[in-house]
Amino acid sequence: MHTDPVASLDIGGTKIAGALVDGNGSILVRAQRPTPAREDGETVMRAVEAVLAEVSASPLWASATAIGIGSAGPVDASAGTVSPVNVAGWRGFPLVERVRAATGGLPVTLVGDGVAITAAEHWQGAARGYDNALCMVVSTGVGGGLVLNGKLHPGPTGNAGHIGHISVDLDGDLCPCGARGCVERIASGPNIARRALEGGWRPGPDGDTSAAAVAAAARAGDPVAIASFERAAQALAAGIAATATLVEIRIAVIGGGVANAGEVLFAPLRRSLQDYASLSFVQGIKIAPALTGRDAGLVGAAAAAAALGGRDGTAAAVSG
Repeated sequence: MHTDPVASLDIGGTKIAGALVDGNGSILVRAQRPTPAREDGETVMRAVEAVLAEVSASPLWASATAIGIGSAGPVDASAGTVSPVNVAGWRGFPLVERVRAATGGLPVTLVGDGVAITAAEHWQGAARGYDNALCMVVSTGVGGGLVLNGKLHPGPTGNAGHIGHISVDLDGDLCPCGARGCVERIASGPNIARRALEGGWRPGPDGDTSAAAVAAAARAGDPVAIASFERAAQALAAGIAATATLVEIRIAVIGGGVANAGEVLFAPLRRSLQDYASLSFVQGIKIAPALTGRDAGLVGAAAAAAALGGRDGTAAAVSG
C-alpha cells in the first residue's frame, strides 16, 4: 500500500494511542496515555500532544508522510472537528488543525473509529479480498464502517456505516443518541449485562457484572444469560440485514470486547440472520470475527492516511 511510515492516532474515551505504521501494517513505534475524559478540552489535547511527542522522538519520524486519526465520534471530517460522546470537553474541537500544528504541517486524515477499524480489517483482516463489507465494533458501544466497491466509504463526515444507531425496535428503549431501539441500546456490552441483571441473572462471588461475565454464565448454561446474548444477536442480525439490503455487502466482520464471547454471540447471530436476510440478494452473508485485534484503530487510521494522497482533513478511500 505504501512504503514510507505513516503516523496514526487512535482516540477514545479510555486511551489515546499513537504509532508509526509501515507498509506491511506493522507498528514500528507506539505511545499511549490515558484519556482525561472528564477534563476540559485543552487538557485532553495536551494528552494527544504528549503521545505525538513520544512518537515523533523516534528517528523514523522524519520519513513519515502523513498522519491518520481514528477518533470516537461523532466526527466531522469535512470540518476537521470531533465531538466524542464520551469526551465532554471536546465539542466541535478542531482536532485536525491542532494535530497538523503539532506535527509540523503533516497532511491529516480524520475518520471515525469504526471507519478506521474497517480500513484495518479490509487491509489486513477478515474483510481482505471483499469489495463490499461491513465491519463492526461491539463493545461499550456499537460502531462500524463500510467498504463499497473495493474502497473504504467513510461518507462526507467520516461516520458512514455507524450501524449502532440504526433503529431495530421502533418502540424500544430510548438511546442516548435520542432515537429509540438502536442496535447499540440492545447489543452493546453494558446493555447485554443490564438486560441479564433485569432478567434475574446474578453474578458470581467476585461480583463481576460485565458482559464477559454474562458470556461465561451463558457458556455454563444459564438461561437468562443465554437469552440476553440471543437478544443482542437478534438486534445485530437485523442491523446487518438492513445494511445488506441497502448496499449489498457480502461479509460482516465483528470485533470488540463482546465478540470475545465467541459462539455465545456468533451462533445465535448466524441463526437470526437467516430470519432477517431473506431476500435472494442478501442471503449468504458471511459473518466473521475481526482479526486485527487491539491495534486495529492505529493500523486503520494509518491505512486511511496512506490512501488520502495529501488532501488534509477529508476522509479517504482506502484500497485493499
